[in-house]
Amino acid sequence: MDAPALDDVRRLVAAHLRGYRADAVVPLGEGQDNVAYEVDGRLIVRFGKESDADARSARVDREARLLAVVAAVSPLPVPEPVFLDPAAGCLAYPRLPGRSLLDVAPSVRAPHARRIATTLGELLGALHAVPADRVAGLVEVDDQPLPEWLREAAELDSALGPAVPDGYRPAVARFLADPPPSPHPGPLVFSHNDLGVEHVLVDPQTFAVTGILDWTDAAMVDPAYDFGLLHRDLGPAAVSAALAGYSSSIVDDAASLRDRALFYARCSVLEDLAYGLNSGEHRYAEQAVLAMRWLFAH
Repeated sequence: MDAPALDDVRRLVAAHLRGYRADAVVPLGEGQDNVAYEVDGRLIVRFGKESDADARSARVDREARLLAVVAAVSPLPVPEPVFLDPAAGCLAYPRLPGRSLLDVAPSVRAPHARRIATTLGELLGALHAVPADRVAGLVEVDDQPLPEWLREAAELDSALGPAVPDGYRPAVARFLADPPPSPHPGPLVFSHNDLGVEHVLVDPQTFAVTGILDWTDAAMVDPAYDFGLLHRDLGPAAVSAALAGYSSSIVDDAASLRDRALFYARCSVLEDLAYGLNSGEHRYAEQAVLAMRWLFAH
């Protein structure tokens, strides 16, 4: 689906919000699944990029229903739709306060990483405790075997070539040659499934977490996966801090979770590097190279 023109966004808002005139419409950018606009600094209007109209419509409707479930259990603010237009693949919600952590320089956010991770651990505890039947029909199972993760990581590494800095290549090669950790032995859990810093909003003065964006990829998953993204983006101490805030009894032993979290972090950092280079979103590539310092140390 092509990105809508600014006037199309204005017309859509006017059609759904009687008496509201959208003046300033600003493109916010796009990810792999969505393109988003900010209207008058207070409304986010987001469009799915799915090319099939029926699939796009169903996805928007399903996500709106899922957000209602998430809002009821999340200790942090999440988007709450004010209107949706399934035919247009559109979902609109009030702009949450705060700034994306991806837009904060790593050196600035580093002193606050443990506190942020503790808060995100509390969020993961609440999500992982949601009964599976409460999200049945709203999310899918995402449980790719760990050897498949490793195979795809090796393919990415081969394609990336010199984009992986020379200093990290020996450690990357050792990681790809080793067997993956033991698989998750317990039940899958409901989780955000994409809890990278780009989806975490913080107050730029206090660095308190003010909201969590983009629940498009939410699924039933290994509980270690989102911990792995925290490890990737916030550093090795983030998993300990997140576990300190985590209250779910579903998770298996901490040592096993940490092993899998590190595995997911290493695989996903190669994904982020490839995405950043291929999409032109250089912030992702820069962050990925930075994360290699702690994920592929000598």
